[in-house]
Amino acid sequence: MVHTIVGIMGPDKGGEKVYEIAEALGKACAEKGYTVLTGGRSRGVMDAACKGAKAAGGTTIGIIPGDNPCNDVSPHVDIPIITGLGSARDNINVLTSNIVVAVGMGPGTSAEVSLALKAGKHTVLLAGPEEAVKFFTSLSPAHVHVAADVGAALAHIDSLRPKKL
Repeated sequence: MVHTIVGIMGPDKGGEKVYEIAEALGKACAEKGYTVLTGGRSRGVMDAACKGAKAAGGTTIGIIPGDNPCNDVSPHVDIPIITGLGSARDNINVLTSNIVVAVGMGPGTSAEVSLALKAGKHTVLLAGPEEAVKFFTSLSPAHVHVAADVGAALAHIDSLRPKKL
C-alpha cells in the first residue's frame, strides 16, 4: 500500500461553515490513515483541516510561506516545511499532494486548483461556489471531481488515491 498525502486547500477567510467542513474532512482523512497537507498557517481551512486530522491521531504537514518557523504556524501541524516562498509555495502544496481537495474558494485556493490541474492532479471541489465548479470542470473534466459533502469527498479520495507509485 502506498502512503497517501491529501492536500486540503481553502481560504483563510472562508467562514465557520467552511471551517467545519475542513475540520471534518481532515478528521475523516486521518481516520483512513491519510496524511493531511495544508498551507500550514494558524487560520482558516489550513488550521481547521489540521485540527481535525490531529483529533483523529493523524499526521499533518504544513507548507509554510514565510521564512520564520515561529510565525503563524498552526499548532496542529506536525511537520512544518518552512519555504520562504510566499505564494509560490502553492506549487509545493499541490505537487506534494497525491490528491487535492479544495474546501471553499478564494484567490489562493483558485491558484492551487489551477496548479493542480496543470500538473494533472485529481482535484475534488467541496463547498465551493457554483461558478468555480463550472469553470474548473470546463478546464479539466477528467481531473475535477465535485463532492456534495465530506463523505462524497472521501469516496473520491478513496477511489482516486494512488495504489502504487
